[in-house]
Amino acid sequence: MTLLAGLTHLLAGLGTLGFSGAAIWLLVRPRARMAALLTAPRATIAAAAAMAVWCGALWLAGPDSAAALVVQPLRDTAILLWLGASFWSAAAPMGRPLRLVQRLLLTICFLMFGIGALSIWQGGDAAETWAAPTLAISAMIVATGGLIVVDGGVRRASAAIRTPVLAIAGGFAMLWTYELNIQFIGALTGTRATTLIALLPAVALLILPLFVLAAMDVGRERIRLSRSVAARGMLLLAAAAYLVLIGVVGAVTRLIGGDYGEAAQGIFLIAALGIGGLLLLSAPTRAWLSVMISKHFFEHRYDYRAEWLRFTATLGQFGERAGDGVEGGEDGGDLHRRVAKALAELTGSPGALLLVPDGQGGFRAADRWRWADAGEGEGQGDASLSPRSAYMLQETRHIVDLDAERAGKRQGADDLAIPDWLLSDTRAWVVVPVLHFQRMIAVVVLHRPPVSRALDWEDLDVLRIAGQQAASYLAEAQGQQALSEARRFDEFNRRFAFIMHDIKNLASQLSLLARNAERHADKPEFRSDMIETLRISAGRLSDLLERLSPRGRGPAGERGRVLIEPVLNDVAAEVRARRALFVGCQAGLSAWGDAASIRQIVQHLVTNAIDASPSDTPVQLIAVAEQGRVRIDVIDQGSGMTRAFIRDELFKPFVSTKDGGFGLGAFEAMGLAQALGGRIEVTSEPGKGSDFSLWLPLADGRDVVNDDQDDRKAVNQ
Repeated sequence: MTLLAGLTHLLAGLGTLGFSGAAIWLLVRPRARMAALLTAPRATIAAAAAMAVWCGALWLAGPDSAAALVVQPLRDTAILLWLGASFWSAAAPMGRPLRLVQRLLLTICFLMFGIGALSIWQGGDAAETWAAPTLAISAMIVATGGLIVVDGGVRRASAAIRTPVLAIAGGFAMLWTYELNIQFIGALTGTRATTLIALLPAVALLILPLFVLAAMDVGRERIRLSRSVAARGMLLLAAAAYLVLIGVVGAVTRLIGGDYGEAAQGIFLIAALGIGGLLLLSAPTRAWLSVMISKHFFEHRYDYRAEWLRFTATLGQFGERAGDGVEGGEDGGDLHRRVAKALAELTGSPGALLLVPDGQGGFRAADRWRWADAGEGEGQGDASLSPRSAYMLQETRHIVDLDAERAGKRQGADDLAIPDWLLSDTRAWVVVPVLHFQRMIAVVVLHRPPVSRALDWEDLDVLRIAGQQAASYLAEAQGQQALSEARRFDEFNRRFAFIMHDIKNLASQLSLLARNAERHADKPEFRSDMIETLRISAGRLSDLLERLSPRGRGPAGERGRVLIEPVLNDVAAEVRARRALFVGCQAGLSAWGDAASIRQIVQHLVTNAIDASPSDTPVQLIAVAEQGRVRIDVIDQGSGMTRAFIRDELFKPFVSTKDGGFGLGAFEAMGLAQALGGRIEVTSEPGKGSDFSLWLPLADGRDVVNDDQDDRKAVNQ
């Protein structure tokens, strides 16, 4: 006995024991458990038992014996019955053509088993010479038909069928394919593939673990190949078919004789190079092949997961003009380009045109992706939609197949008033309205793909859902733009409100100046003070106009070292006509900030102090350095405030205790102080006056920090 024969004998014995043990284990398992895990538990037990009997025949007589071929129809009968019981039921019966195939195969198996058993029993070894070829041909027919039944069952398998059950079907298909391969090699070469026949028990053993897994609670998740893996698998199958075809042609030429073999090799080489070059260099050919594969090999045209990931990734790109790699441009235009690209890539279109509302009810071209001359041909006019066309698209919500419109095939449909430039440009393929709820915010025109085809329900559903997703991006961008404009208006209104507050204070100051002029106009000292007050008021009005302009400074201008004493003296000079201030300032005290903002804060606090206190009481303005910061106190002896008012209302806008007050002075002062990195603290009691403390960064401390940082940089260098 050779080594290969001994290995075959050992593997066949292991297969016999293994399948017998699997059949017994499945038989003793609880019936309720088996019914929950397997769609056909009895048929599964029968298939395992039939595999055990077949492996026993291989062990006793050998794989290349007539006895093994006689037992094989029993095995194939059990497999065919298992396939019918596992993948079809009374509620979902097998189709008529496939049922006829199954019955024919069962009939062949029954006849071959009877004829083979009878011939061997009657004729002995002499009968093998004619029975073996007949059984082999019958086995090829059954294997071929069995593969058809497996394909039909797996293709219609419901989600309730677990992966191990599908794996058993795949194992049977592998066994039949292996046996067909053995028969084909024998037919082509004229000699039996004894090595492959001897390895049949090894192939059978590969199926054994699948029966065990099928009876266990595993594999409830279905395994599905991605399109890329399926495409690579088909390429491998095509390469294998090419090699088989070469083998067939070689066998035929050997039978015919002559030099036809070399001629056939040359022809096949030229054909292979031609087909490979066509696929590599021709984009239309690749597109046609992709369409054919998607149409005939997959249940759906689109790989929805991959397409949706690519679609959302394209919409989410930022900082680069989608599709052409040109950086820059406005975000709105960039988003328009990304939307056009994303919708075009879904259907394989090489270009797209996006139109947006023009403000007059129609739509105009806003962006193009790889279709620069869309709507610019001779006699086409502008790439735009009339208000009537836009209204009809929005109301009907139709995705328009322009080929159907040109051919007039949309019978009984509404007149969508498609413009002539779209109908005359045969490159325009589909019009997709981009709808956000009931409002159409854009229209996308798709370029005709390299392989033109008619739209079906799957294209329409994908484009409709993708258009709604793209509409959400466009609506969000429009909302952000509207919010930005609203913020600009809000900023302008805030500036105007603050300026009105300051104008009111200036008007009060000038009104008081006018009343005093009636009584003191003849005094030189008053005239001098009046001129100075008018000069300061004119300067403040100029500052207010500058702040109102769009390019005016914000809450805090350019910061630097600001001496506090001149600022306090300027404020005291401005209000001298209303009240004489007591000003006290630490010598050389300076803050880090914006001089105009600091002066404006102090003006607000001083004005409020004057308004809140009687005319015969003093108002103090004191500045010192404390706790490493500048502290400026505005102290009055007025009516005071409660703690609740200070906590809840003092620094809120439009809240004032004064008649005709705007309620913006304290609010603006707090905002300016916070912008400078400071704060305002208030100490007040009703009837005892108030103390407003403005805290600002100390310029001397900031200078020390900056000097230390400069020294460290110099040392490091």
